[in-house]
Amino acid sequence: MKKEDIYKKFVLGILFVFPLVVYLFFASGKNNFAKLPILTKGVHEIENLKFLVDQNPALKNHITIMGYWGGSLENKQAEALNLNEKIYKRFYEFADFQFVFFVNQDRLLEVDRLKKTLKEGVGTDLSKWNFIPASNEEIQRHFNSLQTPIELNNDGSTPYVFIIDKDLNLRGRNDDEDSGTLYGFDARSVAQINKKMIDDVKVILAEYRLALKIYNTNRKK
Repeated sequence: MKKEDIYKKFVLGILFVFPLVVYLFFASGKNNFAKLPILTKGVHEIENLKFLVDQNPALKNHITIMGYWGGSLENKQAEALNLNEKIYKRFYEFADFQFVFFVNQDRLLEVDRLKKTLKEGVGTDLSKWNFIPASNEEIQRHFNSLQTPIELNNDGSTPYVFIIDKDLNLRGRNDDEDSGTLYGFDARSVAQINKKMIDDVKVILAEYRLALKIYNTNRKK
């Protein structure tokens, strides 16, 4: 075999093997096999709210992106668009995945306008965006059950959103390089959503998919 042919095969081999090695390296990262840490157990369920209307989304048995927008809907459009584009559109087709946001009971008209904005252009299916009307006291009480150092503003809102698992646990990071413990994600920050939140949502969805796969495999035995 000519040296030129050997060289060509060597180059082709490198071009084929190198991407595979890179993929395996990144696929072996801890977030692909480790569970997303539980930071708080026993987050309150959504029930018995004085102002609850037709919808009554449950947190139990759902993977929920939880937010508290209180009375500041007019300032939340950018946050909503960030979450819709980066998180909701990417994951909403997964079973049991949902968004839940607490808002003041007198802000429902603004909710309608916000949903209209989110639908514009691409006609996003917003069936898993849930808005819960509640008083400031009810919003604060539910928020307190997360047990985080984050505080709500005077209008009962925060730009941070939280991952709640199917067993009413707050999930996040306990080894974050920036904050040590990462309880929630700043929806104003596209960088944080891209660098951290997307990855963490992938991890918790993969965790439940793996658990379901194991369950189905054991049932067949």
